Amino acid sequence: MSDVTALFFNAEIMAKTAGFLLDGLWMTVLLCLVVIPVGALGGLVVAVLAALKRRWLNIALVIYVDVFRALPPLVLLVFVYNVPPFAGYKISELEAVVIAFLLNTSSYYGEIFRAGIESVGRGQWEAARSTGLGWWQTMGWVVLPQAVRNVLPDLVSNTLEVAKLTSIASVIALHELMFAARSAQQATFNYSPLILATVIYFVLLWPVVRLLSRLEHRKIAAR
Repeated sequence: MSDVTALFFNAEIMAKTAGFLLDGLWMTVLLCLVVIPVGALGGLVVAVLAALKRRWLNIALVIYVDVFRALPPLVLLVFVYNVPPFAGYKISELEAVVIAFLLNTSSYYGEIFRAGIESVGRGQWEAARSTGLGWWQTMGWVVLPQAVRNVLPDLVSNTLEVAKLTSIASVIALHELMFAARSAQQATFNYSPLILATVIYFVLLWPVVRLLSRLEHRKIAAR
């Protein structure tokens, strides 16, 4: 038992590597602050364009959504990071993560927002248009607020998944939390830094899990 404790729960090693992991944590937080709004905005654009009901545009959007929902995020990230240099452009690790996550997460956010827009009854559209509002005004002031409220649990759930997904950035050596934990584990030949990283992830994301649970229960109760 003492060997297991020394290998996985070594307080001394955790204390020595905590600063290194903290540096990685700040990068993880930065990633979340960038990729989540960018992905959500991209998804919102996809959903609003789909609501225009233009046949050629819808075909292009379906292809976009299907392709980037089908591709594994890890494969997409490796592709985005490694292909541009062959075209003469050196892409940074952070740029690669942002672009790959934009492509992947916007397709999921787009489907969520689309479902929210479609959940708003035609009566809302007609009532808004009868007051003299244009299509874009109706979308922005009347439809979107209701759409977001209707799919809020799904938006929070997807945001939680995106936050967890940032850990794959470690495969291209971006110094985020998981990369820092793996580097510390390899340097100390001890798994305690990985355990510490696991605890940090839990502390950060557990409040979001509880918020999601409340929203889901509230949605069920409202039915």
